[in-house]
Amino acid sequence: MDVQQTAAEFRERYERLRAEVAKVIVGVQEIIDGVLTGVFAGGHCLLEGVPGLGKTVLVRTLSEALELRFSRIQFTPDLMPADIIGTNMIVEDEEGKREFQFRPGPIFANTVLADEINRATPKTQSALLEAMQEHTVSVARTIHKLEEPFFVLATQNPIEMEGTYPLPEAQLDRFLFKLLVSYPSQADLMTILERTTQREIPHGQAVMDGTEINRWQGFVRDVPVAPQVADYAVRLVLASQPSSGFGPERVQKYVRFGSSPRGAQALLLAGKVNALRAARFNVSFDDVRQAALPALRHRVLLNFEAEADGVTGDVIVKDILEHVPTTAPGK
Repeated sequence: MDVQQTAAEFRERYERLRAEVAKVIVGVQEIIDGVLTGVFAGGHCLLEGVPGLGKTVLVRTLSEALELRFSRIQFTPDLMPADIIGTNMIVEDEEGKREFQFRPGPIFANTVLADEINRATPKTQSALLEAMQEHTVSVARTIHKLEEPFFVLATQNPIEMEGTYPLPEAQLDRFLFKLLVSYPSQADLMTILERTTQREIPHGQAVMDGTEINRWQGFVRDVPVAPQVADYAVRLVLASQPSSGFGPERVQKYVRFGSSPRGAQALLLAGKVNALRAARFNVSFDDVRQAALPALRHRVLLNFEAEADGVTGDVIVKDILEHVPTTAPGK
């Protein structure tokens, strides 16, 4: 089978998975696509929105549509790192001998829902860092490898600040996408009521397993990127950095720190998924542009002047997209 046929097959399987999730989740198609892009790109997603918008239900529905091990971690201020990664416990065998045995925590799953992640202390939040970056967990000099595929889908409430701990920049940077979940429209809200107030509540059915996801994740990385498209992604990231001289005036005025190289990696990996969603085996400028908002909004760190003027990360990223041409000057 050639690459074009495989790309067409990817599109078919992607749409099948998307349709299964949409049986339960109404509207928010952009959010569903963002989460699925993260799955196939091998990245993690942060979902931000007020309570009751279906963030947790979305993740649960995705876990039903994927034949994978799923675990939910409800983050609270008293949660400890060992509650996430596990710990060594003294176990006595039938002969009375005692030894330490590792009892894995809920992080040992394929799909991990970190619910209200900003409710836990930074010490506990940091328990996810190694798992998210290296897909390993280190406990008492022993490194435990996590089963592939592995991805973290985290939720947080942006309006209730009491008893919350904002995510450190190092942790935010490890999320491929930050997705903003908005209120449903009137029509979507009517559909939600019809689906959730009846005796029978819809559920997703498993349509894909871990072996297939691993295969598609490898295929995504095989998609070629033309040098000029990769250069465009690089210039977008550089334009977010005040010291680079590539960015628009608003970047110089409102941004403290711009995107790290992980932002460029996110643009290209998501661009590859976007290309395959269109059954193409090449990445276009539009594929990269489509990924810019969710990939860069949380990697642009704003100053106090931006907060005072009501300037958000989305405003900055949109300004960058308008400012940076697809073709580099002089080429």
